[in-house]
Amino acid sequence: MKKIAIISLLFLPFYWVNAQNLSPYIVGFETNETVINTQEKVVNQLEINGIKVVGKYQPANDKNRAIIIFTSAELETAIKKIGGLTGFAATLRIGITNENGKTIVSYTNPQYWGNAYFRNDFDKVASNYTALTERLEKTMKASGEFIGKPFGSKHGLSVKDLRKYHYMFSMPYFDDAVELANFDNYTAALDKIEAGIKKGVPDVKMIYKVTIPGKELTLYGFALSGEKGENKFLPIIDISQPKHTAFLPYEVLVSGNKVLMLHGRYRIALSFPDLTMMTFTKIMSTPGNIENLLKQLVK
Repeated sequence: MKKIAIISLLFLPFYWVNAQNLSPYIVGFETNETVINTQEKVVNQLEINGIKVVGKYQPANDKNRAIIIFTSAELETAIKKIGGLTGFAATLRIGITNENGKTIVSYTNPQYWGNAYFRNDFDKVASNYTALTERLEKTMKASGEFIGKPFGSKHGLSVKDLRKYHYMFSMPYFDDAVELANFDNYTAALDKIEAGIKKGVPDVKMIYKVTIPGKELTLYGFALSGEKGENKFLPIIDISQPKHTAFLPYEVLVSGNKVLMLHGRYRIALSFPDLTMMTFTKIMSTPGNIENLLKQLVK
């Protein structure tokens, strides 16, 4: 009996660590209602619970999908504490997908994305993310029968791995962001982006804009269409169920005088951590295509 107790204690840390692994998405609830009606219901409940909806759209022009993009006071406060590239964390997303006759509502796991984007600074803002998680769960419970099942990675990623995430050797990390352009100052960078949006560029449409007060940080989200956009790469990589609809839209961050995007080989891999290299080779051109599409805004 003593030996059994000792063996159990030896294995306890492994199970404890494994239980802490995080997945990129969480199933909120399922319903028989349409995608559009479900989107309206969730938007209403988000606003009731003090979560600000900043955009919504139909990714890849797919009538079976819808996305809600939101921000909150907790995210704003967290970013103000740390600044810099954490501006990419200014929004989270809800995906609504019709699959096998049911409408599934999922959302980006705040703990997963928070650890990935704040990295070793996440502990400083953990309470903000806990508060947001609670309000998000309350929203889901008010919209349907809450499930709360993580998905998007079979075994999940540890906090340690998320904070230093890259898909494999020689692949980019979070801080290997791509600089699309740089200007004399923050105002000039914003003016250029806004001019591009107003003029309109092929296959790029603004879905949302979030500015962090008191910081030279503004995050944009863009839908990417055309032969090299979402219609091309989403069907290739979003092949498991539930669907990773909340992966989109793609972001551009104005940070000081720089216009940045997360490297496609980081942003896509973080969203689909279990995809095989064989699948990724099918979209080898996608990171470059996304960069070229978004660069049109600052030419």
